[in-house]
Amino acid sequence: MAALIAENFRFFSLFFKSKDVMIFNGLVALGTVGSQEIFSVVAFHCPCSPARNYIYGLAAIGVPALALFLIGIILNNHTWNLVAECHKRGTKNFSSPATFLLFGSILGRAAVAPITWSVISLLRGEAYICALSEFVAPTSLDKFPAEYKAETLAVFPCKEVPTNLTHFKEEVIRTLRYESQLLGWLLIGVVAVLIFLSKCLKHCCSPLSYRQEDYWAQYRSNEAKLFRRTAEVHSKILAAGNVKQFFGFVALSKEEKELVEEFPVEGVQPSPQWNAITGVYIYRENKGFPLYSRLHKWAKGVEGNGPGPDGQEMAFLAV
Repeated sequence: MAALIAENFRFFSLFFKSKDVMIFNGLVALGTVGSQEIFSVVAFHCPCSPARNYIYGLAAIGVPALALFLIGIILNNHTWNLVAECHKRGTKNFSSPATFLLFGSILGRAAVAPITWSVISLLRGEAYICALSEFVAPTSLDKFPAEYKAETLAVFPCKEVPTNLTHFKEEVIRTLRYESQLLGWLLIGVVAVLIFLSKCLKHCCSPLSYRQEDYWAQYRSNEAKLFRRTAEVHSKILAAGNVKQFFGFVALSKEEKELVEEFPVEGVQPSPQWNAITGVYIYRENKGFPLYSRLHKWAKGVEGNGPGPDGQEMAFLAV
C-alpha cells in the first residue's frame, strides 16, 4: 500500500515541469491584463438599470473569463494529445492519479488567463459595483431619503444622480469597491498558496533528480523544435515533388532548391508511425535507461504502454 501511494504521488511531478511554462503563463497573464484594461475603457458601460446591472456586471467578468478558459484549452497541445490517446488507445493505460493530473495540467494552464481577468476586474471594481449596487439596502445608509427606493441605487454607478444623493453614492461605491478589491486580493492569495503547494509537492514527489528533470525539459523542448522544423522542410520538399510531377516543373527559391537537393524525400511516414509518436506520454525506463518521449520510445523500438518487467511507469507527462 505504501509503495502504491508513493508511486501515485510521483505523478505530481507533472506540474511546473519546465521554466518555459512559467514564462508562457506570465506572458499570458500580462496579455490578459492589457486586454482587460482596454475592455474597461472601451467596451464596459454599465446600463445603470434595475435587473440589468447584475446580469451585465457578472457577464463582464464571467463571459470573457469563460472564453479565455476555452481558448486556453483549445490552444493546449495536451488537450489534443489526450483526444488522440483516447481515440487510438482508449483509457486502459490511464491510472486515476495520471488522469487527475492530466486534467489538472490542462485546466491549470487554461485557468491562467481567466483568473487574471477575474482578479483585474475585481481590483478595478467597476463590474462588481455595477452588478451589486442595486442590492445595497437603503436602510443600511444613514439618513437615506425615504422617497427614494432601492431601484435608485441602480443608477449610482452612473454620473447622473440627484445632488442630495451624491454623498450616498460615494459611500456605496466606496463600500462596494472595498468588497470587490478584497475578493480580488483573496483570489490572488488562494492561487499563490495553490501554486506554492504544487511546487512543494513537485519537488518532494518527483522520482527524478533536479538535473535529470532539467535535462528532460531541455530534451522535450529541443525535440519539439527540431521535429517542427524538420516536418516543415519535409512537407515542403514532398509538396515540391508532387507539384513538379503535376506541372512538369516547380518554382522554387534558391534556398528551397538547396533544400530539395540536400534532403531528397522519397515518401511519407505510414500512419502507424504517426500514431506511435502521438498521444499522451507516460515517462518510462527500459532496462534502466530513460525514455523521454513517444518519439524516443519509438526510436528505441520499445513496445507497450503500461509498466512491465523492463519498463517502469515513473511519472506522468503529457507532451
